[in-house]
Amino acid sequence: MNRFGKGLLVAALVGVVAMAFRVSWNALRDVATATGADETAAFLYPFVVDGLMALALVATLVLTGDARRFALRVLAAYTLASLVLNYVHGLVPQLHDEVVDWGRLADWDPANWALVLLATSLPVGSIYFGSDLVAKVLHHQPIDSPADSTNQEESTETTVKRSMADLDVSIPAPITPAALEAPRVVDLVKSTDRAPVGAVAAESTRPRRATGRVPEAARSTRPNRTADELLTEARTATADWSDRELTAEGIRRAVRTSPAKARALRDTLRAEREQAAGPGEAAA
Repeated sequence: MNRFGKGLLVAALVGVVAMAFRVSWNALRDVATATGADETAAFLYPFVVDGLMALALVATLVLTGDARRFALRVLAAYTLASLVLNYVHGLVPQLHDEVVDWGRLADWDPANWALVLLATSLPVGSIYFGSDLVAKVLHHQPIDSPADSTNQEESTETTVKRSMADLDVSIPAPITPAALEAPRVVDLVKSTDRAPVGAVAAESTRPRRATGRVPEAARSTRPNRTADELLTEARTATADWSDRELTAEGIRRAVRTSPAKARALRDTLRAEREQAAGPGEAAA
């Protein structure tokens, strides 16, 4: 539907609502007069009832969730109350007269009390429910549509790409796996044992945390052993070990060395045993 058609539909709706309000206004004014309202109060009474219905209808179009359900309940309750009062106005001819019996809306007393209570409580309810609906509408935060969120994500991605393109520093080349290849364990053991402690620390590229001077009592009393000495001790300690018992953890405990050196010693001893076994037994 084009804009002209929508405008015509809204204008027709407003006209129908205005005429319906005029019809209801006559009945509600007479009911208010019968319950003791003066001329001014009776004139404003229909705006209190039907006006809150219009407010609740607008609130249902704005609110969501529980607040919208609350607005629908208010709309339904005041619509039903207005319908009942209009129905009573049609059943009681005395309400059309200029002089009416105050507080008399029905011949049966319990029904009359209920109708008078309904008619007099609607203005108070309009104050309470109307204030609550207005507060809910003012504090309502509409949820952004999916199209808005999509546009926002696209704009953010474009900004990031432009920022990356404007950088003066070029992106470093990716590191190849060859550059991360670890040195051989045997070479590491030999270089660690033969090189001074200060030289090994200087060659390390990892930053180390500054520590205090190690006390003399905490220093190890065992002298540094070379790779050949470690290998000799490992041969002696594992001479009667089976191939299954020849593990890095067992060698580390036997000769009291580091895990890296123990793995290197294990590989060396296994290679020596395979070489001593001969090609025939190795193939078997």
